[in-house]
Order: sequence, then structure tokens, then C-alpha cells
Amino acid sequence: MNRSPLAAVALAVAGVLFFLYPAIRPSTDTAATLASMPWVLGHLFAMIGFILVSLAVLALYVRLQDRLALRATVVTWIGAGLTLPYYGAEDFGLNVIAKHVPNAMELAEEFRYGPIAMSMFAAGLLLLGVGTVMAAVVVWRSGVLAKWSWTPLALGFALFIPQFFGPYSLRIAHGALIAIGGLWAAFEMMRAPRAK
Repeated sequence: MNRSPLAAVALAVAGVLFFLYPAIRPSTDTAATLASMPWVLGHLFAMIGFILVSLAVLALYVRLQDRLALRATVVTWIGAGLTLPYYGAEDFGLNVIAKHVPNAMELAEEFRYGPIAMSMFAAGLLLLGVGTVMAAVVVWRSGVLAKWSWTPLALGFALFIPQFFGPYSLRIAHGALIAIGGLWAAFEMMRAPRAK
């Protein structure tokens, strides 16, 4: 079989989930926000997206058998592994705290800016950015997939940390960039023949 349907599905679903993450997550940080179902769902979508993108990078390696793609897989998986605990705590932990603790926002800030948690989170997102850029380089030089097809996805992951510091509209635009990137990469994984 010369297509990658599971990788394409993973990329397409991840792209849509990364758009939904900021689109449905409330744009304000209040105790009511943290206690809401859109908060839980938005962050859950992002966590599933990280897993799916990591699996898609593995599928890229399987497809192209490129050593850099194997390195990209390892880097991406480590990045996801470092990122997911922070997202899980922010999603499920802060949600429960906000429902039962009067000073929920103080506790949220203490968690978010704790040195170990923040370091793991930042390192994880940096590695996810590096891994997806490595994957885009593999695609660029493959001669099998369209050169630019993984570039928007890689750009989205490279900008994951900076987008947190912009207005909320920027976060939604960032989600749209990753969605476009995921859908384009998915299309290309289905369209292009397998490397010989």
C-alpha cells in the first residue's frame, strides 16, 4: 500500500483539535473559567493533538525511512512526554480546585509558575517545535511529499510558546495555522506515493 491513511487521519484530527483548543476554551482566566466544561474539553483536545502529532511523525519515519525522521520521532515523543503532565494538571487539577477552593486563582498561579512544572512545560514545547521542524526538513528533502506540506505544522509548533504572550485572537489564529498545517500534511500523506 502506497498511502498512509492512519497518519493522515492522525494529522487531520490533530489539526482540527488544535484549532478547537483555543476556539472553545474560555478566553479569560477566572475561577469560573477553570471550573467550566469548555476549559476541560479545550485542554483535552490539545493533549490528544500532541499524541496524534507524535504518532504522525513516527508514521513519517516509517513512510520515508529517513534517519532524521527517526530522530524527529524521538525528539517529538520526549517533547510530548514533558508537555502532557502540565496540560493534565492544568486541565483536570485546576478544574477540580476551581470548583472547591475559594483562592483557586492563587493556587493556579502557584502551579503555573512553579519552576519544575514550568521548566518541563517549556522544554516539552521546545522539543515538540524542534521535532516538527526536523520532520518538515525530512519532508522538504524527501522528493516524495510536497516540499512545503509540513512547513505550516512545523511553524505552528515552533510558535507554540510565543503565542501564549499575545492577545487571545492570536491564540485562535495559531490554532488555525496548526489546523491548516495538519490538514495539508494529511492530504499529502494520502496523496503521495511511498518512497522506494
